Amino acid sequence: MPTSHEAARRRMVETVTPRVDDDRVLAALETVPRHEFVPPVRRDSAYADRPLPIGDGQTISAPHMVAIMADLLALEPGDDVLEIGTGCGYHAAVTAELVGDEGVYSVEYSEALADRARKQLTDLGYGGVSVRVGDGRTGWPRHAPYDAVYFTCATPALPEPVVDQVRSGGQVLAPIGTGRQTLVEATKRPDGSLERAEHGGVRFVGMRG
Repeated sequence: MPTSHEAARRRMVETVTPRVDDDRVLAALETVPRHEFVPPVRRDSAYADRPLPIGDGQTISAPHMVAIMADLLALEPGDDVLEIGTGCGYHAAVTAELVGDEGVYSVEYSEALADRARKQLTDLGYGGVSVRVGDGRTGWPRHAPYDAVYFTCATPALPEPVVDQVRSGGQVLAPIGTGRQTLVEATKRPDGSLERAEHGGVRFVGMRG
């Protein structure tokens, strides 16, 4: 018999399935225990398709948004991926299911959130995910170039240092805007310029720093 969390997770995956083309993304969502990444008082709502507060003014994104972003990036095993905004670590865990945990690098502004996420990821078997405390606008140059970068927080524009850390042909995915935000996917051309596509209006917490 599945546990109540497993049953709820399966229902969550069924809810987001119509929005996702890649079955591997759905499998990742069914594998990662979202309830382990939310505060204990929120666990009854862990598999509802909505954002939840995780402390320090931050939220865990709605499952459908995590799924859509992973689907757009079309990540492959062995890819190196930079995440801007670790938060509770849930999105990083989903990414780790797709590329392998040693290919995930994440930057978090809040030291308290970074420490909690690092511990939770390790406890759940994603200890290869690298988390550092810092300003996401500077990226993480030491591990560049990345096959993909995604932002879990809104930014007024794509920070140039982050774009510089993406390989030619790689992707950047971010909510762009201060009031109204648009999910923007940008592919880096060989000359360093970006080919952009928009994927609708979104609402994310703004980048800090």
